[in-house]
Amino acid sequence: MASSSLKTALCLLLMNVLTASVGRAQFPPAGTQKVHLYLLVGQSNMAGRGTPEPADRQPHPHIWVLNRENRWVPAADPLHFDKPDVIGVGPGLTFAREMAKADTSVWIGLIPAAAGGSPIDAWQPGGYHDQTKSHPYDDALLRARLAQKDGTLKGILWHQGESDSKPELAPAYEAKLIRLIGRFRRELNAPDVPVVVGTLGDFWVARNPAAGPINETLRGLPGKVSRLACVDAAGLTDKGDHTHFDTPSARELGRRYAAALRKLESYKP
Repeated sequence: MASSSLKTALCLLLMNVLTASVGRAQFPPAGTQKVHLYLLVGQSNMAGRGTPEPADRQPHPHIWVLNRENRWVPAADPLHFDKPDVIGVGPGLTFAREMAKADTSVWIGLIPAAAGGSPIDAWQPGGYHDQTKSHPYDDALLRARLAQKDGTLKGILWHQGESDSKPELAPAYEAKLIRLIGRFRRELNAPDVPVVVGTLGDFWVARNPAAGPINETLRGLPGKVSRLACVDAAGLTDKGDHTHFDTPSARELGRRYAAALRKLESYKP
């Protein structure tokens, strides 16, 4: 069986082939008006740990991703690069495909910025996450601002909370997340950008009692934060580690994010 490092190298090689297959196309194409950007933030279940299959590596002509070098390339899983030895399928690509299906005239730019294992305390200015040797909030902000030169931020997707599923941390989660959302909107000059959060998987709650309050917080946020929706991960399954969504569930989570985002887009207060 191939080692994880070999699998990563093969994924990168395949991405180069896919990029070349698109020719010398650029993102966004000259004269394009509808360039929608989506920031993908949180921890490992947003980054994705599902096993990629051929369908997950097929590029869509209207969906691009800001890669680790801050260059736009055709999007294919894995989108993220937080932990190269374990990256895989997350909800982001299926989300984008659903959004592109809903409006075939739009060009989509994904901004992956999740950091596996990161607690919410790492998602503040200057916050550092040792597992990924990164500054999750600062890095996400930098990448989003770079992307905004090419399009309009149309949504922020958040999936995080496993690292805060502890009795001593869960009570403070709501206030921290509300501050984080407000900070993103303010710093990215997008006060009304829709935000969609997702609950933690049933399999995680079953083994972590403090995850129940985290999910209650997430489900209650739409009543406390404007233009925010919560998608429920109920019924989704893990990859056998009781922590990460398997590939079919990651895709289904992406579909749920897209449906929620589209409702927020059409909502007129």
